[in-house]
Amino acid sequence: MSIDASPLSPAIPVSGTRKRLDHIDAMRPIKQFGVVSTHTLIFFAPVGTGISVGAALQLLHVTREAFLFISACMIAYSFRAALRVDLRAFWRRRFVAVGVPYLCWTLIYFFITLHGTTGSLSSRLVHLAYLVGTGYYQLYFLVVLLQFYVLFPLLLLLLRRTVGHHGALLAASGVLQVLVVSLMHWGVLPHWMRGFWDSREVISYQFHIIAGMVVALHLDEVHRWLCAHVRIVLGLTLATAGIAELWYFLAVHHVVSWLGSSSDPFQPVVIPWNIGAIASIYLFGVWLVGRGRSARTRSLTKTGSDDSYGIYLAQLVFITALGWVGWRHLNGYIPWPILSLITVVIVFLACIALTEVLARTPLAKPLTGRSRVTRRVRQTHAVVPDLQKSEPMVPAVQPSEH
Repeated sequence: MSIDASPLSPAIPVSGTRKRLDHIDAMRPIKQFGVVSTHTLIFFAPVGTGISVGAALQLLHVTREAFLFISACMIAYSFRAALRVDLRAFWRRRFVAVGVPYLCWTLIYFFITLHGTTGSLSSRLVHLAYLVGTGYYQLYFLVVLLQFYVLFPLLLLLLRRTVGHHGALLAASGVLQVLVVSLMHWGVLPHWMRGFWDSREVISYQFHIIAGMVVALHLDEVHRWLCAHVRIVLGLTLATAGIAELWYFLAVHHVVSWLGSSSDPFQPVVIPWNIGAIASIYLFGVWLVGRGRSARTRSLTKTGSDDSYGIYLAQLVFITALGWVGWRHLNGYIPWPILSLITVVIVFLACIALTEVLARTPLAKPLTGRSRVTRRVRQTHAVVPDLQKSEPMVPAVQPSEH
């Protein structure tokens, strides 16, 4: 089984200065669906489903690694032919795209959750400063992304100095990833590198960042190989999922005591699953924008890609609102797996609707990370699918799902 790679091969020349890779962009809404699913299970899964929910979360946590892989891949691809990086302009653009929405949404969530807090004005302001420094709930990943942006010029220099040895570099990065994650999982590292903090440290995701950049520099070869070996990729992905789930159930039932905590999102056993899942998401993105897809499917995929950042930023607004109206009580009337899926769809679509509205206001940049959509832009986009059906697009640099 294979996928026709030729319509999407990054080697095919395209015109224009602002280009995108449609199939990379298509990975964003897929990943965001997983992010919303994660938070839906955490907030609304009924009591007594802890084991099954934990097993699902074991696999869904791949969305974090996929997020950084996609971000690293896109930005490295956009700079792969650049002779130099203007650091001042680079970091200024990154702050506008990531830092400003991060600060705005931190403030929004602070006020949304203010009614549930107590204390003086000064203590609440201290708490706000704490949220800015550590990241409110899902927003912490923007803190990790900013760390990556700080390191990106050095990582790009490393990849350019190791041309011809990227396989060895990737292998060394993989060994380091297994080592760090293992030391985290078994509590060997100091406390400030475990628990709450490990998810906020870029070192916890370094392999997926390096992998994303390496793939970007060899995208033609990687793309062709994946499209020619779909069955192998999907088969190995399913196998690694099974191994990860077996690890989870053995740990949760204490069958093998040394496996460690079953609730730890950083476990060495999930690293192969993460790699396979990211490759499978890539192939799904290729399929979504392939020539055989209908214009409607391609249009919906593009909308999901454009709004993926907004989905990431706004999802907890709707999840919190559903919690306020007692959404969890519906578990008594609807089987929780079905209710969870319904909830994910509702939150996903509500976020898209909100993002589409905000994108047409002066608040587009700070609240969605998108440039403001005007009537002229909408008319221009309307003809894009017909003009570029068979042309690949190079990724525009913007935060990925965040």
